[in-house]
Amino acid sequence: MPIGQLYHGYRWDIEDGSPVEITIDIDNPVPQFEQLIEQVKAAVTAGVLKPGEALPSIRQLANDLELNSKTVAKAYRLLERDSVIESKGYRGTYVHPRAKANCRFNLQEWTQRKLAEAISELREAGVTDSEVRNAFASVISRPAPEK
Repeated sequence: MPIGQLYHGYRWDIEDGSPVEITIDIDNPVPQFEQLIEQVKAAVTAGVLKPGEALPSIRQLANDLELNSKTVAKAYRLLERDSVIESKGYRGTYVHPRAKANCRFNLQEWTQRKLAEAISELREAGVTDSEVRNAFASVISRPAPEK
C-alpha cells in the first residue's frame, strides 16, 4: 500500500465459510458508495456471494468500514433498485435470486449513453452546449411525473 493512502476494510464469512472482503480507498476519486457497489457486484459476479446469502446490516458495515451509515444505505438502496440485493425488512438484506444476471446491466452507463446520443443529436441540430446545459437544468429541476 502506498504511503499516504488510507483504506478501510471489512471481512465477513458467508454460509459456506468463504471470506468476503470489502475495501474502501478513501483517497480514491470514485465515491465511496460506488466503490461499495462495485465490490458487491464483483463478489456476486465471481460467485463469492450467492443468491440468498445474507449481507451485513447497514449499521454494521458502516461501523466496520468507518463510513457514514448514509453512504452504506445509499449503496444498498442502489443495489436494491438494480435487484442485486433485496431487503427483507427486519430480517436483513440478502443477495437477490437473479443478482448475477442483474449485475450485467449498468444503469449509469446506459444513462450516459442515452444522454450522449441526445446531446449529439442536439448538436447536429445546431444547439449550443450552453443551451443544452440550460435546457437540462430546467428539465431536471422539474418534479418527477407520478407513476
